[in-house]
Parts: sequence; structure tokens; C-alpha cells
Amino acid sequence: MNNNIGFECSCCGEFHELPMSYGSPAPYYWYGIDPGELDERSELTSDQCVIEEKYFFIRGCIEIPVYGQDSPFIWDVWVSLSEENFLRTNEFWDEESREEIVEPMFGWLSTSLPCYPETLNVKTMVNTRSVGIRPYIELEPTDHPLAIEQTKGIYMTRVQEIAEILCRMNEA
Repeated sequence: MNNNIGFECSCCGEFHELPMSYGSPAPYYWYGIDPGELDERSELTSDQCVIEEKYFFIRGCIEIPVYGQDSPFIWDVWVSLSEENFLRTNEFWDEESREEIVEPMFGWLSTSLPCYPETLNVKTMVNTRSVGIRPYIELEPTDHPLAIEQTKGIYMTRVQEIAEILCRMNEA
């Protein structure tokens, strides 16, 4: 099916193409650091973040099946890893077949997602994929609405609802 579906936004009244992915450029905790201290205390790339050489994060994708669509809705998120797992991930970062070498790792969700009750510190498993593809983030099965959506899927009306909520947040 075609994912290029649009909608008239109830927030701004404009017609928008319906995005199938949203993300955060940094872990939630990155924003708590004084901007003047970022360079000396932390490092952020497009896929990894280290804060104070003791907090380690990796970027991955929470994929949510969408009924009637070939592609999932994706939340591009950050997950904390132990130092050991972060270093292991780096060791095999450019290694072909790394997904066969690096076993799934425990992590804490480190992105606060709008449209849900608080998502910080939801338990996850980080599943390494082939080089060039961000890890698949699997949420612990719980009654958290995000975990339920990842397990059961959503309709396009929910994707539109998310788009409108985010539009309202950007307008504020």
C-alpha cells in the first residue's frame, strides 16, 4: 500500500503528508546539561552519545506495525546501555554480520515520547541489525500503551492523531 497519505490538520488547518517516523536528535538527559559544558562533558553523534564518560546511549528504532500498510510507524529513540554493552557495540560497529555476533542487550528507553504516559526508563532490548541500519528496540511487554502498540499494531488514524499532537506541540 501507499504510505504517502495526507490529512487536513485539525491543529493548523493545513494539508500535510502523513509522516511515518519521528525522532529525537539526542537522549533526554542531553538536554539537562548546561550548553556551555556540553563540549567538555559529553559527546553526541547521530547514533551514539556519551555523557560524562559514565552514561552511554545508542539510537535505535521502535517499530509499530500499521494495519493495512507495508511499512511500520517508527519512533527513532535513544536507549541507555551499560558501559560494557556500549563498548561491545562499538567494537563491532562496522563489522559485517554484526547482528549475528552482538546478542540483544538490555537498555532503558531514554527518550520521552509525546502522545503516551512517560516513556523514560521503560525497559527495552536492543537488537543489533546489519551495518547502516539502526538497532531494533523491543519494549518489554507491559501494559504501557507504547508496548501494547508495538505488540498489537495501530491504525492510520492513530498515526494521524500522533501527527496532530506533534503539530500542536510545535505551534506552542
